[in-house]
Formats: sequence, C-alpha cells, structure tokens
Amino acid sequence: QVQLVESGGGLVQAGGSLTLSCTDSGRTLSSAAMGWFRQAPGKEREFVAAIGWNSGSRYYADSLKGRFTISRDDAKNTVYLQMNSLEPEDTAVYYCNAAPLMATLMDRYKYLGDWGQGTLVTVSS
Repeated sequence: QVQLVESGGGLVQAGGSLTLSCTDSGRTLSSAAMGWFRQAPGKEREFVAAIGWNSGSRYYADSLKGRFTISRDDAKNTVYLQMNSLEPEDTAVYYCNAAPLMATLMDRYKYLGDWGQGTLVTVSS
C-alpha cells in the first residue's frame, strides 16, 4: 500500500535553511524516479525538483535559482530536499511523489495519485 510521508517542514526566517524528507512505508522507492512539489496558498501545485532512480539525473524548477538540492538515500528509502536561502515566496505545503519516469514527474505530475499529506514550510520576512 502506497503511503508517502513528508516531514521536516516548519517556520524559518528568510535566508534560513530546511531539509525535507520523504519516505514510503508501503513500498520501496529505490527503483522509482522521485519528485518534490509545492502548493502555495491560493495557487496550483507546482514542480520543484526530481531525481532519477539511480541519482544520475536531477532537474529543478527554473525559479529556484540553485537554492534547492534533491537527493536520495535508498538504504533509508528516503528522498530529501535541502532548501537554502529561503524566501517568503517559498512558503507552501511541500509534497513528494514517485513515478517510473522523470518526464511524468516534471510534466504530468498533475495526473499522479497517492499524494501524501505534505509538510508545511513557512518562511517569515
């Protein structure tokens, strides 16, 4: 049974850092491409970052300007999102999800199911 769980969110001042974690208690994530997404208040969910099943490929939303880093530890069945130089505009609920292909995470994530509860990141100015 798919059960994605995101954690690590919280309240941080602008310029600060947070590391989010994503794991799944119902399946092994090592063979899947993984992605992070976010949904700000009043806005649609958007793509943030994705990593291939072997960490060989990583893609980021252009708007992030190199501030975020996605990584994975398959031994821990966990995917991370390191967020630096946080800005108030980064305030959102952050979600992770999995797919067989990177392209699905980047272009067709709206059609993915099995979303977790997300973790709230609030950046104060």
